[in-house]
Amino acid sequence: MPFIIGNDTFKKLGAIGTLANLLIYLTTVFNVKSITAATMINVFNGTTNFGTLVGAFLCDTYFDRIASNTTNSSYPRVTSSPVCSKREWGCEGPIAGQLPFLLMGLGLMIVGDRGVWPCNLAFGVGQFNPKTEVGKRRIDSFFNWYFFTFTFAQMVSLTLIVYIQSNVSWAVGLGIPATLMFIACVVYFVGSKIYVKVQATGSPMTSVAQVIVVAIKKRKLKPVEQSWLSLFRYFPSKSINSKLSYTDHFRFLDKVAIVTPQDEIKGDGSPADTWRLCNLQQVKELKCLFRVVPIWVSQIMYCVTLVQLHNYAVFQVVQSDRRLGNNNFKIPAASYVIFMMLSLTIFMPVYD
Repeated sequence: MPFIIGNDTFKKLGAIGTLANLLIYLTTVFNVKSITAATMINVFNGTTNFGTLVGAFLCDTYFDRIASNTTNSSYPRVTSSPVCSKREWGCEGPIAGQLPFLLMGLGLMIVGDRGVWPCNLAFGVGQFNPKTEVGKRRIDSFFNWYFFTFTFAQMVSLTLIVYIQSNVSWAVGLGIPATLMFIACVVYFVGSKIYVKVQATGSPMTSVAQVIVVAIKKRKLKPVEQSWLSLFRYFPSKSINSKLSYTDHFRFLDKVAIVTPQDEIKGDGSPADTWRLCNLQQVKELKCLFRVVPIWVSQIMYCVTLVQLHNYAVFQVVQSDRRLGNNNFKIPAASYVIFMMLSLTIFMPVYD
């Protein structure tokens, strides 16, 4: 666990340290208009979120988590050279070659960061056996350390790294995250011989699609009584998932596990065609997903507001007096976002 937590900590410091002050970099150094910079940040954030889905699908379906972490951690973080210095006036913005170079750097960050992001948490949990008491305790400990390091990386990036970028040098300030990312790769490879290697077993989204397709095909079948006993209950012996309890919710999905004369079953008990017959475990998993959908939908507007709040807060702070007292020390504009993190840190225990 120390190697995984160490790798993840340095990776977060590198990624957050690069992105935390990106809005200020685009407007003051790259000399991009505020509306253009905000649009670029929002498009980047949206693309990274969708990139997580793609990275997770590829990891589950074609690569194992170690291969995904290794490949995507190796992608470089490219940043463009400054367009305008602090002493230049009337700078017109980036020339033709600089903007594509910047966009290429952001694209590499999406591939590298979002290819690792969905794998790291699952990779860490996969090091422990959830069926034992010791494994359960270590998984709980891993989650605690994982989110602690995320908060730690946010605090350091929004204070120390942002200060260096804004007041010392952009070259040094952007070089530090790149160095931290290199250290993350070193820490990860040092522990590579002791990792538990979990092979790719297929994407959960494939199972979801199978249940939906079979439910449409078997929609005219009549529901069976005592579904928990009558339905197809095959469970793969090598599955690392825990068996779920049967529920009466969304009973129309139970039809996908009804064995009909057209359904063929192999000698080991598995279905010959998984797009014609699904097991009860798959039905239970989709029911769990359906129960989460209302919670997920309720967070959409919150996330939309949260993304806009970051840009709005930084733009407002840039126009305010950020000096402390009568001295010349000025708080970097991007550092003000840390107050949102502090409020989360304070109120999470209260909510608990």
